[in-house]
Amino acid sequence: MNGKVIVITGALGALGQVVAKEALARGARVAGIDHAASQAAATPERIELGGVDLTDAAQAKKAIDAAASHFGRLDALINIAGGFAYETVADGEVTTWQRMYALNVTTALIASRAAIPHLAASSAARIINIGAMGALRAGAGMGAYAASKAGVHRLTEALAAECKGKITVNAVLPSIIDTAANRASMPNADFAKWVAPKELADVILFLASDAASAVTGALLPVSGRV
Repeated sequence: MNGKVIVITGALGALGQVVAKEALARGARVAGIDHAASQAAATPERIELGGVDLTDAAQAKKAIDAAASHFGRLDALINIAGGFAYETVADGEVTTWQRMYALNVTTALIASRAAIPHLAASSAARIINIGAMGALRAGAGMGAYAASKAGVHRLTEALAAECKGKITVNAVLPSIIDTAANRASMPNADFAKWVAPKELADVILFLASDAASAVTGALLPVSGRV
C-alpha cells in the first residue's frame, strides 16, 4: 500500500475512519470525501473534502478531481458512503426505497464514473464497493436496504467486466458491522459475533493492494462469526 493514493467516500463514518487510519498506517495517501463538513487541513498524506453530495455528479467530479490534483494521481476508490433503513414493505414508504437506492447505489455509481478517468492512468487501479450479506436473501423489514445493496453487487460485476485488464472492481459483503449505532439499535445482540471495523478494513485494503491484482468481479463475504 506504500505510496498508493486512495479515495474513500464516507470517510468520516464509523467504517470510513477506520479504513482511512489503516491505509495511512500502511503508507498510503488518502483523500476522504464525505457529506459531513470537515475542517481538517490538507497535508501531503491526507486531504478531506467535506460537504459533498455524492448523488450529485458535478459535486462528486469536483471532489475527486481535487483529490487527483492534490496527489497527482489516483490508484484506488473505496466506496463506503451509504445508508440503512429498516422498514416493512406493507407499512413503509416508497420514498425509503428511493432513498436507499440513492445512498447506496447512486453514490457508488457516480463516484466510480468520476474516478475511472483518473484510475485508468494507474498501473494497479482498484475500485472496492460495500455490499451486504443481507442482500443475498432479504429478511423481513430489509427489502429496501437489501434491494439497494443487491444493486451494488450488480454494479460491481458490470464494472468489473467493463474494466477488465484496466481496473479491478470488487465488493466486500459484511454481515453486521460492530459500530456504536448498530449496538444502540440491537442492544441485546452478541456483539462478539459481529465484524469489527478493522477486520473489514483489512479485507478492503487487501483488495486495494498489489496482492489482489488477480481478483476482480468478486463479491467477498466478510460475515464474522454470525
